Amino acid sequence: MSRRSTVIFDLGGVLIDWNPRYLYRTFFKGDEPAMEDFLTGVCTSDWNLQQDAGRCRDDAVAVLMDRHADKRHLIDAWFDRFDEMIPNAIQGTVEILDELRQHGTPIYALTNFGPDTFPIAQRRYEFLSWFRGITVSGYIKLTKPDPRIYRHLLETYGVAAEDAVFIDDVPKNVAGAAAVGLHGIHFTDPAALRRELQSLALL
Repeated sequence: MSRRSTVIFDLGGVLIDWNPRYLYRTFFKGDEPAMEDFLTGVCTSDWNLQQDAGRCRDDAVAVLMDRHADKRHLIDAWFDRFDEMIPNAIQGTVEILDELRQHGTPIYALTNFGPDTFPIAQRRYEFLSWFRGITVSGYIKLTKPDPRIYRHLLETYGVAAEDAVFIDDVPKNVAGAAAVGLHGIHFTDPAALRRELQSLALL
């Protein structure tokens, strides 16, 4: 087996602390059950995944209007105030990313992110400019763990699967990467990631 020499990062949950609750707590003001009802019944994970797959804001809002027109202001906030869902970087992982960059390790990103919201993250976080390339699901209309999205990154940037590791906080996405030959790492925290990368002689 060849030595793994390239590192591919997921963004949300690995480098960026994304959570819609950061925003919606400002609306629901301590009523956690009501907020959770909204996030499981209106702006759901499945609804958001369709944006990750390329659906634009106008279509995303329109699909909810028949049943949830009274919540239009909350739905619009998903986009208008998206930056409040990503208030912090996961600093320990950013430090690892910087170390890899300083060592000259090829670093890439592969992320499930919507076409209307990814530019907000780019403006907020300078470290997103450190990557040699970023594959954004919403731009190519493929989402993890579809094997085609991993292959798209590999083919676009000329990366051999057997040379690369892929880091993600979602186990099924790690499994999807492993299925196409990447060495998958399930991210839990920066310290564990550091140990894993050290074991692979990447740090």
